[in-house]
Amino acid sequence: AVEAGPCSVLQVKTPEKDGYSAVQIGYEAVHERKLSKAEKGHQKPAFEKSNAYQRQKIEIPAYASEVAVGDTLDCEVFAPGDKVFIRGVSKGKGFQGVVKRYNFGGGRETHGSTFHRAPGAVGAGTDPGRVVKGKKMPGKMGFKKTTTKNLEVVRVIKEENVILIKGSVPGPRGSSVFIYQH
Repeated sequence: AVEAGPCSVLQVKTPEKDGYSAVQIGYEAVHERKLSKAEKGHQKPAFEKSNAYQRQKIEIPAYASEVAVGDTLDCEVFAPGDKVFIRGVSKGKGFQGVVKRYNFGGGRETHGSTFHRAPGAVGAGTDPGRVVKGKKMPGKMGFKKTTTKNLEVVRVIKEENVILIKGSVPGPRGSSVFIYQH
């Protein structure tokens, strides 16, 4: 279940004025004291129609003629059966070794073996005499921008602005994601 909106259209960019066509939408309503004067000024035309300031904003390529500043986008944009892409930040798992991070096999678990979950050899000897860039080694895992493709919209609950989606949504519960049709 993903809460979808309401999102306000904050700015419409046109090829004549900005050189490209896009729509800037804001989400996550916030009290005006949380915003700077510059942000309030930027959102003023949209605020006059929707009566809410937005904390987050994102710009999406779109045709400027379809929407106007102040319009509200909500879950009615989607219909059951639609295929959608969801972009978000994956769950962070902290510092992990190579077995968990890259599914390395590890070594034997027998008596006397000291090679259990280690990465093994990392360099090629005298030439080139260093560890090659991009070598799979232990490090921070997760917390990266991820897109899950071709998820199916099962149901749209308009009263609660909720979309039920079949498939895996990136990120922990309560995180912000961007849903779009391709």
